[in-house]
Amino acid sequence: MNQHHIPGQPIFPIESFDPERIENALAVMGPKWTTWTVMTMAQEGRPLRVRDVAARLPFVSEQLVGRRLAAMHADGLVTRADTRRGAPYQLSALGESLTHVHRTLADWSRNYLSSGAIAEAERVEDAVQRLRLRHTTAMVQVLGAGGPMRFVHIAEQAGLDYAFTQHRLLRLQADGLVTRTGPRHGDPYVLTEAGQALGPVYATIEHWSAPLATRRAPAPPTPVATAQRTHSGVPLGADGARTAAALRRSAAVPTSLFSHAPQPQPRVSVSVTAQSAPGRSR
Repeated sequence: MNQHHIPGQPIFPIESFDPERIENALAVMGPKWTTWTVMTMAQEGRPLRVRDVAARLPFVSEQLVGRRLAAMHADGLVTRADTRRGAPYQLSALGESLTHVHRTLADWSRNYLSSGAIAEAERVEDAVQRLRLRHTTAMVQVLGAGGPMRFVHIAEQAGLDYAFTQHRLLRLQADGLVTRTGPRHGDPYVLTEAGQALGPVYATIEHWSAPLATRRAPAPPTPVATAQRTHSGVPLGADGARTAAALRRSAAVPTSLFSHAPQPQPRVSVSVTAQSAPGRSR
């Protein structure tokens, strides 16, 4: 299958990327509120203490912001001048370079998934959640190279258990990356337009992830049985209600979290609406 291509845009064959490297990078970017934190710190452009970040993300507790920043520090997205309690954080070069990745993910989401008015950070986090699960990249690559395919052939090509492959295909369909060619059991699967357009997204993520190879040992392969226990039965919107409730208590978020405007954004809070607030989370 030929991937979707925009005239004038470089062609990136989906099957040409390292799926483990991409998924390891998505694992660093993927924890909830990471994107919001990175965008907030990029907007400020200076070292911030935990309470400073939390004040700009009023729908997230200060304790959670502290844990997220500690994890981001371990992953190399932020740095600290020293280890004193309360010492400020600032984006590392790796964290700053996420801006281009975020823009690519947001453009892909806006063009192929949803053009609705939602916060830019929410759009990016949603896109990451669609892509980050183990073996998603490998299955997309198999379909990109050889689709349409029945699920048994996808499983064989990707080296996965049949039951796990069926479960992951359900998730890929819910995420808008894969569809079936017909309603009957056994009808082949194909990539959607969004799935076909993932080449530039994978290229951007793989390029960004180069420094991670020196920081993180390759993740051990996830046993299929473990992956089934981990992912099966989990509602796609498990924490959406909690997020929505938190946002109802909020009055403002930084403006740059809503768009990647080329001009410096004023540090003026804007009202969070139901449409533009982070609500679809998985």
